[in-house]
Parts: sequence; structure tokens; C-alpha cells
Amino acid sequence: MRGVALQVVTGLGGQVEAMYFAFGEDDIVLVVGFPAPVSMAAVSLTVKTGGALRTRATPLLTLDEIDEAARRQVAFRAPGR
Repeated sequence: MRGVALQVVTGLGGQVEAMYFAFGEDDIVLVVGFPAPVSMAAVSLTVKTGGALRTRATPLLTLDEIDEAARRQVAFRAPGR
């Protein structure tokens, strides 16, 4: 499993930062980093198409990225307000 994960992730310019086996709903948890979100989407689509695995991606943001997001102005008004 480790070799396949490394090959897939590094093949798209990413890196496997951690790999854990788990009990419960998920059997394996990978912490991976990719240069762009589209690379993770490509991995997810390819793995899911095979039908043998189910994947779930949770994008993680650094504290600096959250600070930047909080500073951005978003043109939105909730309905009824």
C-alpha cells in the first residue's frame, strides 16, 4: 500500500507527509501535499473510477491562509437582509 500511495502522489508532484492505519469508518488516513488542488482532484477521480477504494479529501489551510481569507472582501448579502 505504501509504495502505491507514494507512486501516485509523487507522480503528480506531491508528497506523502504521513500515513496511518485506523480503526472505524476509515481504514487508512493519508496526509498529502500537492502543489495545486487540481492534482488531488485528479488522484481522487482516478482512484474512485477503479471502484476498489472510496476516498474523501479534506483540504487543510494554514493559519496564515485563514488570516488572508478573513481579510478578503466578499460581495455577498444573505437573502432577506
